[in-house]
Parts: sequence; structure tokens; C-alpha cells
Amino acid sequence: MRNLIEFLKNYNHWFLFILLEVISVVLLFKYNSYQGSVWFSSANAVTGKINEMNSKVESYFYLSALNGQLTERNLMLEQQLRTLQEQMLDSQQLARLKDTAYYNSSQMPLLRNYKLIQAKVIDNSVARPDNLLTIDKGEKDGVKADMGVACGSGIVGIVYMTSAHYSIVIPVINTHSNISCAIDGRGYFGYLRWDGRLSDIAYVEDIPRHARFRKGDRIVTSGYSSVFPPGIMVGKVEKIYNSADGLSYRLQVRLSTDFSRLRDVCIINDETIEERLKLLRTAQDSIKPEQEKSK
Repeated sequence: MRNLIEFLKNYNHWFLFILLEVISVVLLFKYNSYQGSVWFSSANAVTGKINEMNSKVESYFYLSALNGQLTERNLMLEQQLRTLQEQMLDSQQLARLKDTAYYNSSQMPLLRNYKLIQAKVIDNSVARPDNLLTIDKGEKDGVKADMGVACGSGIVGIVYMTSAHYSIVIPVINTHSNISCAIDGRGYFGYLRWDGRLSDIAYVEDIPRHARFRKGDRIVTSGYSSVFPPGIMVGKVEKIYNSADGLSYRLQVRLSTDFSRLRDVCIINDETIEERLKLLRTAQDSIKPEQEKSK
């Protein structure tokens, strides 16, 4: 305390000087219009810069949520685009497009019947034959095994295993992946498989010999499985080969999903899948006794 009092005694003239300077500056800007306008302009410029920096920081932290929303939106728009393309292929359906009530009731995007769960890829590999990726959503978020996974540009894979907060996905670029696909707008379907080499190339096997198609045609999910709805983008036909036995075609497909840069995905939750799988298993179990009797 004694030191503080001694300090104030020794430097009291400096404190008095600073006080008088502050009072002078306040009087100068308060009672002089020109100096006041200069102060106001400078203060506004500083405040504007601070607000601009604050806005940029807030925008950065909102990017993660925005990317997830864009991924879901892109997936919905892809389904909408396919619906419109199918309608335009048929002149009768094209005329029906003029009837708004019909369009709203029966031609809505297929993904509207599905619940989309947004997730982020937290681990990924593209250079192994058994590539897997990990996402940050699990059982507590409603994710279950055998659910389809897609992103804004197309198909990703199928959920393989789940824990409370994470899930493992078998992507298209895994040699064990086998997904039913179709040539968009032509009706012919086959099975998408990966040969373990390039991460942007896969092959559609078992396309029938009588099929009509050409390079550049879109490959989409067929909807014949209980995992994916029809029409989700897979890629485009790049080359056409004969199968090993010569009885079908083998299509080289340039995948639409860039797995090396994959960040935001959506899990497609079809709430009717369990009912359909249960019915399918029941049918399979009932067929087995009949087959054994016939033997």
C-alpha cells in the first residue's frame, strides 16, 4: 500500500496530463462538427471491419452443417431429374405434366418416401481391394446394417457394421460389393462390381446381348434390391466388352462419386426394409422343405 501511494505521488502529474488530454479530445470531437464527422467515419470503418471478420468466422463454423444439407439436397435433385427425364421419354406422360395435380400426387421424387440421415466420412481408403469407410453416425442415430449410402454425386455403398455412434460402410470400390444397376431409360440391368484397381472405374456385368445402349449412357441403381431406390446415379458407360463366355456384355463405368474426396454422405433409411426382408426370408424358408421333399 505504501508503495502504491509513493508511486501516485511521484507520477501524479502524468495522470493529470492524461486526464486533461482525454477531456480535451472529448470536447474537441463533441463541439466541432468536422472533427466529430471524422471520428464518426473512423469509428464506423473500424466497427465494419470487426463485424466483417466476425461474420467470416461464423460462416466458417457453419460450413460443416451447410455441406451436409447440400449433400442431401443434391441427392434429392438427382432423383427429381431422373423422374423428369422418364416423363419426357413418353409423349403421353409429357402431356400429363401439364396437370399439376397428377404430378404432385404420383410423380414426386422417390426419395420422399425415405428418411435421409446425414453423416460425415471420418476414415476412408481407396487403394486396397477390401476398402472400407467409417462414418460418424451409428445405431443411436437410426443407422442399421444393410442401409444404402449415397452422396450428392451418386452411390457410395452399403452399411456393413454399426456401433452406438459409428458405422462401417462397404463402398462400391470393394471387391465384395455387388449392387444391382440399370441402364437409365432403357430398362436393362446387371450387377456392379469392382476389379480392385482404379478407384473411379467399375464394371456392370451380365447385360443381355439383345440390349440396346451406347457409350455415355447413365448407369443408375435399378431398385430391384431392398437397399437403394431406383435412379440413384452410379456413373456413365465408358467402354463395352463381351463377357468371358460371350453370352452377355460387360460395361466399363466411370463412377460419378470421387471416393478420394468423399466427405459428406446420406444414409438412406427405408422404414419398410425390415418388413420386406422378413417376408423374403419366410418365403425362402418355406421353399427349402418343398425342395427337399421333391428330392
